[in-house]
Formats: sequence, C-alpha cells, structure tokens
Amino acid sequence: MRITILTLFPEMFVGPFSLSILDRARKKGRVAIDFVNIRDDASDAYGSVDDHPYGGGNGMILRVDVVDRALERATRSDQGRKEKRKIILLDPKGTPYTQEIAQRLTVYNHLILICGHYEGADERIRKLVDMEVSIGDYILTGGEIAAMAVTDSVVRLLPGVLSKKEALRSESFTNGLLEYPQYTRPRVYRKWKVPAVLTSGNHARIAAWRRTKAESETKKRRPDL
Repeated sequence: MRITILTLFPEMFVGPFSLSILDRARKKGRVAIDFVNIRDDASDAYGSVDDHPYGGGNGMILRVDVVDRALERATRSDQGRKEKRKIILLDPKGTPYTQEIAQRLTVYNHLILICGHYEGADERIRKLVDMEVSIGDYILTGGEIAAMAVTDSVVRLLPGVLSKKEALRSESFTNGLLEYPQYTRPRVYRKWKVPAVLTSGNHARIAAWRRTKAESETKKRRPDL
C-alpha cells in the first residue's frame, strides 16, 4: 500500500512514523508513505494557502485551488496504472472513524489523506475527495494528528505487518466488542490476583471466560456498541 499525506507540516510525522510498527512496516515494504507539502502549490511568492472567508468571519480558510494542485501532484504517479485509490479529507464534519472503516481501507493500493488547517477548508474541496472522516467530536489545530491515527490503524491491519493474526481478531471493536481483560506477571500484586481460570490450562474455559468478559465490559463501558 502507498499512503500520501497532504499537509502543511510534513515534519510533524518524522517521529511517529520512524518508530514501532509503522517503521517496521515501511522497512518490510508493506507500506510506502510519502508527503505532499500543500504550501509548495501556492501561486504567490509568499506561499499563501489560505484566505479570508467570503461573507466575513473569524479565521482563515484553506484554498481549494491550492489543494487541487497538491492533489494533482499526489496522483500523478497513478496515471496509467490500475490503482485502487481513495482520497480522504480529515475534517470534524466527516464520518466518525471506526475500526470497520480502517478494515475497509486496507483494500486500496493508494490512500491520500488531506490534512485540514486554519478555521476550515473551502467547501469546494469536498468535491475533490471520496470520503470525509473525523476521529472524534473535538477540534484539533490541524488534521496531522488525525492522519497519524488513520495511517497507524490501517497499516497495522495490512498482511504481514503484525506477526500474529489472532491478535487482530481479538482486539477491541473488531467483533463489535471491547477486548477482554488481560493480565501478566506477577500473578499476585498488592493482593490483586490474576483470575484462576487464566492459569488453569483449560483452553475451552479460558475462551468462554474471555467471551463473557468481553460482553460484560462492552455492556458496562460502551453499551452503544
């Protein structure tokens, strides 16, 4: 998979994308991540990418013409190739992002993520994308953190990225449930004991316990699921 991120601040991604699972996925060749600096497509010497909103109001609005040119650069290498591509705008008004959406995105060869900024994006930018997603009901300074979250959640689902497929099947949200409680050593800590069933060696009992606990955790913490 190839992921292209349109951003005003590509340097924000250096640390998060050079560590842990994302770094290993890149080194394995499972994903290629590149960046398009939206400011490089400004039409003036000042690198202007935003302007005042028509009709008045606070803040500055990301310009549609600049973003369109950045998108043209991002998709140029796809020309003549049978790329299954998805262009996504990261925006507070988008569809709430879920594990199910992350799973659906793994089928694409090329994901393009557009990071909004400033007070908002020109409404016409929505005509250039296939999908809009929001990672939560709160406002960030820009879409960079949201792009990191989407990238991480998708890449870890790609074949060969994680060594144990079973781990993915039992994670929270994968089957509509939160994950069951997990324990490790020490077996007893400050009088808090690991449930005896987990040390019983009876795999059928352990599986049943985990299913029951996953259901009760979900009912208690996220009944909306």
